[in-house]
Amino acid sequence: MTETPKRFGPGVMLDKPAFIHETALVYGHVHIGEGASLWPYVVVRSEMHEVRIGARTNIQDFVMIHVGNTTPTIIGVNCSITHHCTIHGAEIGDNCLIGINATLMDGVKIGANSIVAGHSIVTEGTVIPENSIVAGSPAKVIKTRDNRVANIMNAAFYFENAKAYARGDHRVTDREEFRQAMTAELKALTAG
Repeated sequence: MTETPKRFGPGVMLDKPAFIHETALVYGHVHIGEGASLWPYVVVRSEMHEVRIGARTNIQDFVMIHVGNTTPTIIGVNCSITHHCTIHGAEIGDNCLIGINATLMDGVKIGANSIVAGHSIVTEGTVIPENSIVAGSPAKVIKTRDNRVANIMNAAFYFENAKAYARGDHRVTDREEFRQAMTAELKALTAG
């Protein structure tokens, strides 16, 4: 476990995250998985229930995560929750990408390997099957496709970037080791 910053509430459990920006605010019963990252101005609160953020998941700038009245917020591994999203009492499966400014409301369940398009609003209680592409307001499944590799590669990019930010390197994409890590990740995902 990683030592929890004093600015976080006492119920926050950090399981070796890759990077947490100094402006991130985290309160309540929250578990942040190994290799996960929280970027500038993220807010996570759980006065009841819990918030779980999976390994290698990135929570990007200005994301707000809260619990629902009767539902926790659970985010799987290798997910990208992109800029300005609101996740409110929803469950997101592994290897998902939630597009810029999307909103997921109480009781939503997003199946693994899915993409929620930017600016979509997924209304209360909506269940999205695995391998879906979702768009609109209210959001609907518009296509079925296995997005696993693309979504994991996006999470891998943020994982490498988070490790770089943690050591003060804000231009990891300029580095050969970054290119090698990304090539190795893609090769491992597409082998066999």
